[in-house]
This record gives sequence, C-alpha cells and structure tokens, in this order.
Amino acid sequence: MAEFGDVVRSRRSSRMFLPDKPVPHELLDEALTLAMRAPSNSNTQPWHLFLATGERRVRLVDALLAAVDAAPPAIGTAGLPPQFAHRRRESGALVYGAMGIERDDAAGRWAAQRRNWEFFHAPVAGVVCMHRDFTHVDAMGVGMFLQTLLLALTERGLGSCVQVSISFYPDVLREQLDIPDDLTILCGMSIGYADPQFAANHLDTPRNPIGENVVFLQD
Repeated sequence: MAEFGDVVRSRRSSRMFLPDKPVPHELLDEALTLAMRAPSNSNTQPWHLFLATGERRVRLVDALLAAVDAAPPAIGTAGLPPQFAHRRRESGALVYGAMGIERDDAAGRWAAQRRNWEFFHAPVAGVVCMHRDFTHVDAMGVGMFLQTLLLALTERGLGSCVQVSISFYPDVLREQLDIPDDLTILCGMSIGYADPQFAANHLDTPRNPIGENVVFLQD
C-alpha cells in the first residue's frame, strides 16, 4: 500500500492517455467506493458522476467536437478575477512549454486545447454534476468527493484530469449522457492510463508557500 503523502505528491493532471489500454472495472469500483466516503453537508452526498466508455464515449466525443468546431469557446482568462488571471497564464506557459508549443503557435495551442473535448483520448470520459437546488456549500462536498476519487485512482496507477472546459457545452452532454435537467453540470473528467511518453504528463506545477493561503492566529 502506498503512503498517503506519496499518493498526493504523485498525482498529476494527465493530458494524454493510452486509448487502447482499458481501465479494469474493478479498479473504478474500488476508487469510487473510497470516494463515496467523502464528507458532505448533513451527509447529503450531492455528487453525481456520469461515466462513458466504449461506443457511448465515442459518440460523446464526436458530438462535442462538432459543437466545438461550430462554436469555439472563448477560454482565455474569462471567469477569473483579474488578480488571479496571471496564474492561468503561468500555468498555460508551463503546460504548453512541456508540449513544445511556442507562445505564438496559435494552431498548436488550439490543437492542444481541442484535445480537452476528446478527453485526451482517455478510455473513460466523465461528467460531474450536482442537483440544481444545492449551493456553494454543497459544491464543497462535490469537490471533496472528486479529490478523494483522484487520489484513489492515483493509488491504483490510474491517471486523471478534471476539465472545466467540458462544461461549456451542457446541451451536448445532456443529450449524449441522458443527464436530467435538475442536475447542474460542473465539470468533466478523464480517467485512464497516462501516456508515459507525453512530457506534459510529468509536469510538476508549483504551489504557493503555505503562508500565502493560510493565516495562523494565536494569542
């Protein structure tokens, strides 16, 4: 059994998977069973996860790519407070740099972005939701479920990536995965075996010093 600290430190956002290496269903069951132990407000367990494999995943990807090509999203720094926009730029520079894509290579950057809606070729494509009547308090519970799932997958040698960009096309997701209207779509998720030859899969993105995010108070 891996040490917890080693699992946390080894987790990465995988951006390329081995498409022909399926994920054993028993490993998914084990990871999901652990993730269901995540805490939530009044034990409401507000998370809903839709997982697509095989032909259902293929149809989902085809529909998403058609929507993306018809109406490409404006990603940029939209939705971020101005004081945090530099974080996305810095992260993008690291990721694209690891892929060997120059800043002025618009075609290369778009090709890399477009892989989001292919779930980076992962054999398991997921969509994370919660009931529309829940609030940000309950979204924290979904986040704890998702983090527990990511770590449980990592412990089992599986790669993953949480993808906000998937949520840009909710109508496509609802149609392809039969997601009911009373669920709010939060994000997408890719699960599979990370491609060890893809340099960006080994990227270790920096984290703030503790003191930048945590305030210790004492008398």
